[in-house]
Amino acid sequence: AELKKASKRLTCHKRYKIQKKIREHHRKVRKEAKKRGRKKPKKDPGVPSAAPFKEELLREAEQRKQRLEELKQKQKLNRQKEHEKKRKLEAKKNAAKIKEKAEGKESSGKSKAKTNKLLDKNSKKSFCRELKKVIEASDVVLEVLDARDPMGCRCPQLEQAVTCSGGDKMLLLVLNKIDLVPKENLEKWLNYLKKEFPTIAFKSATLMKDRTMEQFTKRRARVDLSRTTECFGSKCLLKLLQDYVRTQNKAIQVGVVGFPNVGKSSIINSLKGVRACNVGLTRGVTKSMQIVHIDKQTKILDSPSIIADPSNNALALALRTIINTEETGSADVLEGVDAILNHCSKQQVMMHYSIPDFRNTEEFLTLLAQKRGMLKKGGVPDVENIAKVLLCDWTGAKISYHSQPPESHRLPPYLTEDIIAKMQECFNLKNLEEENKNTVQALKCPSPASSITFQAAGMTNGTIQENKAIEEASEWENLETRMEGEEDEEEDFTESDDDQDNVEEEKDVKEVNQCFIRLLLPIPGQYPADFLFSESEHSSSLSLSLDKTADEDDAYDFNTDYV
Repeated sequence: AELKKASKRLTCHKRYKIQKKIREHHRKVRKEAKKRGRKKPKKDPGVPSAAPFKEELLREAEQRKQRLEELKQKQKLNRQKEHEKKRKLEAKKNAAKIKEKAEGKESSGKSKAKTNKLLDKNSKKSFCRELKKVIEASDVVLEVLDARDPMGCRCPQLEQAVTCSGGDKMLLLVLNKIDLVPKENLEKWLNYLKKEFPTIAFKSATLMKDRTMEQFTKRRARVDLSRTTECFGSKCLLKLLQDYVRTQNKAIQVGVVGFPNVGKSSIINSLKGVRACNVGLTRGVTKSMQIVHIDKQTKILDSPSIIADPSNNALALALRTIINTEETGSADVLEGVDAILNHCSKQQVMMHYSIPDFRNTEEFLTLLAQKRGMLKKGGVPDVENIAKVLLCDWTGAKISYHSQPPESHRLPPYLTEDIIAKMQECFNLKNLEEENKNTVQALKCPSPASSITFQAAGMTNGTIQENKAIEEASEWENLETRMEGEEDEEEDFTESDDDQDNVEEEKDVKEVNQCFIRLLLPIPGQYPADFLFSESEHSSSLSLSLDKTADEDDAYDFNTDYV
């Protein structure tokens, strides 16, 4: 169906009103002309008859007029073609919309698929979904704990899901980052945790070799990577898994789970001996399940981090949340730092950071920012950024702190003696104890005086089920999805048949514009250079002034107030 042009008809009242205004305007102009006195417009004298090459100049003038007329006609045709193109595109879009409405179910299915693709991978629901996949697919689950705060890294919901699954799933505790804890404290924790589940002392390699690392070592041969690639406990863990494979007589899948920044991916890399998984200081680097083949019988499944429940205390949320410190608000970060400082001894914190006595967290952060040189304009200490750095240090492997295990051992409600016996019967616990002793002896641990004493707040509740995950969707995410959807629709309506015609038309337009510019340009040497530059500056100033808003134009500039 052809599109009809909009009607230009007006109401009589409106038409008469316009005519009246025009008459009044003409009357006003005539009165002003009478006051000023009429001046006859100067006629163009033309080319004098005595001038040489008069006929040639007249011909050139006529030719210029003809060219300008031709250019105008071409431009008019190009505009008409552009309008026709737009109309065609609109017609196609309307036809496509009608088809989508007629199809109904198919179009709704496609839209759902698009929305699923556009879903953010960082969403809490996707993390829960991937974690559930890992737990269901794995025969043995490795719960990774930070040796500095093992109780804070334990998730009762995860342990209950594994133990009460009804199958033959086994749960092992891997005590990672043992090089940041004193030996006495490490031995206490191993004795405490082995009463519930088989526990392995582990120190993952901090830097793994890959293709980029080989180039780095070739260029700089003096760099010693032996210390950074040291790993303790990998042989013990592999041997334990191989023994379990022999007892089961089948290939097994091992899932590695835990809270953010406990070292899940680094454990997999150290077991494989190569950097197979991405590792970083930022929380939530792993966003989906990743399968790593260690040998023919064992596969390791890397999982995204467990999401800490919002009902946890401030300390657990500060150390175990999946949110990146760069994206969190300043108030949340300050609350987290306050909770950490309240659970540590003040004197040890002062000794570690070599800072004088402080009354509150804000004063502590200002002193630390001044010491490290993190200042804003005017020498104001950057409290927000230093708080984020401090949180990264405490979750990373920079600061050495340790927590004491509980004095009385109480089993959680989901654990019974039968479940504990079932978890321990498939593994050789004597060999495991000997291997743990060897790793503790071989490892170089910090002294109790250099390590900060930390008061643990108990187990951290986590959300494993997808339905319970609370989404915190922001407006910009919704806008991004809308924009991407609109771009997809525009791509669908691109023309395929008229591509060559469009290219030719664009070339014609460019040629016409170039000719028009040549005609309008002044002859070289006719005007001085200053005149040309002034025109360009004027045009640029006009373009800049158009970009400004009304508020900026009306605002008074105090810098121009000269005496």
